[in-house]
Amino acid sequence: MVRLWPFAVQRTRGNAAVAVELKTDDEDTLLTFLDSYWRDVIQPLQGAIESSEHSSRQQYPSDPGMVWFRETVSDADFYRRGLREEIQLEELPPAHKSWGGIGRIGATLAIHWPCESKTYEAIAWRMPHVAGQRQLDEKATLDIDQLEGTFLCRDDRLQSSLLAPRGNSPVLFGIRTWEEKIARHAAQTLIEGKMTEPVSGWMIFETNQATNDHLDEPIECIVEHIETIKGGHTIIKSETHQFVAFRESGNLALLCQQLKSGDVIECLGLIAPDQSIHIEFMRIKHLQPQRHRPLCPVCNKSMASMGANQGIRCKKCGHKSEDNWEERERNLPQHVWIQPSPSSRRHLAKPISVDETRQNNI
Repeated sequence: MVRLWPFAVQRTRGNAAVAVELKTDDEDTLLTFLDSYWRDVIQPLQGAIESSEHSSRQQYPSDPGMVWFRETVSDADFYRRGLREEIQLEELPPAHKSWGGIGRIGATLAIHWPCESKTYEAIAWRMPHVAGQRQLDEKATLDIDQLEGTFLCRDDRLQSSLLAPRGNSPVLFGIRTWEEKIARHAAQTLIEGKMTEPVSGWMIFETNQATNDHLDEPIECIVEHIETIKGGHTIIKSETHQFVAFRESGNLALLCQQLKSGDVIECLGLIAPDQSIHIEFMRIKHLQPQRHRPLCPVCNKSMASMGANQGIRCKKCGHKSEDNWEERERNLPQHVWIQPSPSSRRHLAKPISVDETRQNNI
């Protein structure tokens, strides 16, 4: 299962595609089965419009697709393009057989994933026709949140679990892990929990989640201007780039709002269609000191300029002295990587571990 470019116009809400390896000595019979599977299971989904929390984005009817390649193929360059830019149908390498529409793009990219680095996700599905609030055993959920080898299972800032998807979905839960055996153990623990609702099935996927496959090298720049716009989002402008930190990124957005002209930062993130870079990782390399007028030596109150080349004067007692500034360091974290809170990260973004933070790596 691969996550793809999040800005694709007709992407699905999860923006994911799945590839399955099938082995057969009778390809004709297999293709006959795939024809019926497409007709009975996948094609009926065409034309549906899924409601989304992203109400500002135009929603398109679903246009699923499926492809069949006889041999195992991989193309790191083509796959990586699918994480960083829009791919068109006419650009796809020809499959031996294909079905459907736009969904063929994601299906082809999933097949061409070289799988050079991977993580795992155990996904369980609800029973047919079950809706409403998901029922997960609370104790088992807490055990999984604390299980070594899982990631993005909990957002401590919000004190909430991230195992269950939000909104209308047939998925009951998803558990992300670094190793397959941990995914299997965690899934069984939650499924067997006394208060977990019955599942119709579950599976472990190899994924490109938390691999940073979508990112290039960090971009270093000198801050020229900071702007906080309506909604609490922050725009950082430099001579060569414009970066965006969204309000939902929590501590990252708050840190960006405290930057000043002349600060030096490094950022990693995807380039959006408007050419701005949406920050996924940032670290401060240099901070301009905070400049302020000295206190009056007579009454210890603030002094202020009397005008160009006229010196400074105490606002209270009137004491005068030569024009000068004092500098003090700003109390912001430097030389460590910062990223959004877990509930606001991209699926592809790799969590920063304590050891990696200390080493100034990501």
